[in-house]
Amino acid sequence: MHLGVITDGISRDLAHALSVMADHGLTHAELQFVGDHEVGDHSAAQIRQIQDLLTARGMPVSCLSRHIFAGTTSANRPGDALHTQHMDALKRVIDMAHTLGSPLVRIMTQKKEQILWGRNGAEKWNVAHGAWDTMAPMIAPAVDLARDAGLTLVVETGNGTMVNSAYTARRLIDELDARDALKVLWDPANNCWCHERAFPDAYDLLRDGYIGHIHIKDVQVDTPRATLEVRQLGHGQLADQLQPIADALRADGYAGAISLESVYHPGTGDFEEGFRLCAPRFKAIFG
Repeated sequence: MHLGVITDGISRDLAHALSVMADHGLTHAELQFVGDHEVGDHSAAQIRQIQDLLTARGMPVSCLSRHIFAGTTSANRPGDALHTQHMDALKRVIDMAHTLGSPLVRIMTQKKEQILWGRNGAEKWNVAHGAWDTMAPMIAPAVDLARDAGLTLVVETGNGTMVNSAYTARRLIDELDARDALKVLWDPANNCWCHERAFPDAYDLLRDGYIGHIHIKDVQVDTPRATLEVRQLGHGQLADQLQPIADALRADGYAGAISLESVYHPGTGDFEEGFRLCAPRFKAIFG
């Protein structure tokens, strides 16, 4: 397993973020925002500067993570103005991935509808009828684009997106018959919001070749109160599941990257301080 971090969780100043990474023995940089821009919005000169910084540190890129398809809804359709805007951004990110040698590009999915399937009456009164069925046609052109480009897409299990669990991620990939070009970016902390237990439940759904990339953080969710608290790693509701996840990944020969998602601060607003508090535990468990 290769350990890294989403760099802007430390700083959007990439040189500084890579220096802090190096201090903690993390090697793989996941890029989301660098400087003033999200990946896919940098100029050719800026991409060369990014490449030079990574090369000088000997740090490969694990994933380029733009919020592709975030903000779309079940009302959107392939080829409409918003879908086209996201597809155009994806093309730019893929070009950047080729330049930087990133094997993966992250995509998201449409905004979450709460109840997608039902029975014994719920299928009539409670289900968001047809919402799920709108998603595969939105994602399919992105998968075709990635195939043609020789890259793999990873769909993140998000908080407020239609794919918000290991179950829905696997279901999307299977419906698209896309295991060759679309994998899961598994974020077990995000899935706490929908009360999916990370281990063994979610892991068992994904272990058979579905995982392409992993984000690790720790949280405490209070769904009835619509409240999410990010916790220092090992102090949230994943505390008892992180080590079993790491052990299972090793046993199953997972050879991909795992990014610490550095979105914790200890009440100070200083996310770099939060990173420094979480990184040792991250390395101890997954290293």
